[in-house]
Amino acid sequence: MATFSVALWQWVMVLLLIALLEGAHAASICNIDSAQLNYCRRAVSGKSPTPPSKKCCGVVHRANLPCLCNYKAVLPSFGIDPALAMALPKKCGMKTPPECVA
Repeated sequence: MATFSVALWQWVMVLLLIALLEGAHAASICNIDSAQLNYCRRAVSGKSPTPPSKKCCGVVHRANLPCLCNYKAVLPSFGIDPALAMALPKKCGMKTPPECVA
């Protein structure tokens, strides 16, 4: 059991080191850089959301939308209104994927 604890501790330290070294870099989620998701924040949150900006629509056009729709259930925990988020493709001149409608 002690060997398992030491091995687990070593893996935790390795993962922590990797996280610290990679912390300055944004992750790629569904074909887009996670930092670029902020371009759409004002269009999908708050009581008076704004229309999506050109930068936001650029992100939406590059995104793998069916992939992003898999995260629909967790959006409220980030202050994002799922209905507004699922409306972004149409507001950006795209078809909303069927996976995003249901």
